[in-house]
Amino acid sequence: QVQVAESGGGLVQAGGSLRLSCRASGDTFSTYGMGWIRQAPGKERELVADYSWSGGRTHYADSVKGRFAVSGDNVDTTVWLQMNSLKPEDTAVYYCAARRIDRVMGSPFMDDYEYWGQGTQVTVSS
Repeated sequence: QVQVAESGGGLVQAGGSLRLSCRASGDTFSTYGMGWIRQAPGKERELVADYSWSGGRTHYADSVKGRFAVSGDNVDTTVWLQMNSLKPEDTAVYYCAARRIDRVMGSPFMDDYEYWGQGTQVTVSS
């Protein structure tokens, strides 16, 4: 069993920055990858970034490459999503989710993410 909990959302103007945090816990959390997934109103959930505890490998959606950066700390068991140059279209609920390690990194399939946080709202005003 793995527990994940996000924090750090809020309201920001376009061009601004926010940093989201995700704390993972449980005996087997390190056997999972950690994905940041967002869902905008009326849209499907989409993966924006993925992180591997092993070696710190990362993956990004094309829509956020060069603007978002994911990082993690195995000791603190925390993963961060640094979001820069935010745009109104980045407005969404952002979730942290534990990806099954036998699933490909960057998987766009939500069923591959087994444990989810409660989500945190990010709103970018124009």
